[in-house]
Amino acid sequence: MGAVYTQLSLQERRKIETWWHANVPVREIARVLKRHKSTIFREIKRNFWADDAFPKKYAGYFGHAAQLQTDRRRSVQRKLIRHPDLCKTVIARIKQGWTPEQIGNRMIYEGAKLRVCQETIYRYIYSKEGMDQELWWYLPEHRKARRPRRARKRQKPKFDRDVGILFRPDDVAHRRQFGHWEADLVLFKQRFGQSNVTSLVERVSRFTVLLKNPNKRTKPVMGRIMKALRDLP
Repeated sequence: MGAVYTQLSLQERRKIETWWHANVPVREIARVLKRHKSTIFREIKRNFWADDAFPKKYAGYFGHAAQLQTDRRRSVQRKLIRHPDLCKTVIARIKQGWTPEQIGNRMIYEGAKLRVCQETIYRYIYSKEGMDQELWWYLPEHRKARRPRRARKRQKPKFDRDVGILFRPDDVAHRRQFGHWEADLVLFKQRFGQSNVTSLVERVSRFTVLLKNPNKRTKPVMGRIMKALRDLP
């Protein structure tokens, strides 16, 4: 397999800026950064900043400006940026509950001349444009930050997502209805034994009930919670 190329990071560009202004040779910059010398030459040439409104002495290579130019250039090159109609179609399907995999495969099935793959859609969702529209919210797991593609897979959640806190009714979420409680189990350091405390908080009034438990077994803990709620006036 060939070497895997990675884009220059903002930190690397700032180092290049510092060394370039200090007249450090490009070969030495490339050696320290463990990059090919042509990568550094190309980076300085493509992202060299100059403006006719300023004297030539202010022109030069600046790390942050180079990062902005690179991001702008890459955003223009993205397929969903270059084809607004295709982008609207993809966004509409995302908001209807389609996953990127379903959208990409459906386009293949329909034989669309202009289509995108799931990776392109994911990159758009987590780009600046996609984050501004909060498209991540329409994904099944509502993940605001994308998990690395080759990262270890997370364990399957213990609770079904349909009963998750994100899907509670609006009256409960916005604290408009009395009678809904939040429960939590407060654990202590091991040297204090198995004792713990259950906290019950009513969402509207913030009325709080604290229950002491001898251990964290499900049956006795839930029994005390049910008893406490029944005994409330």
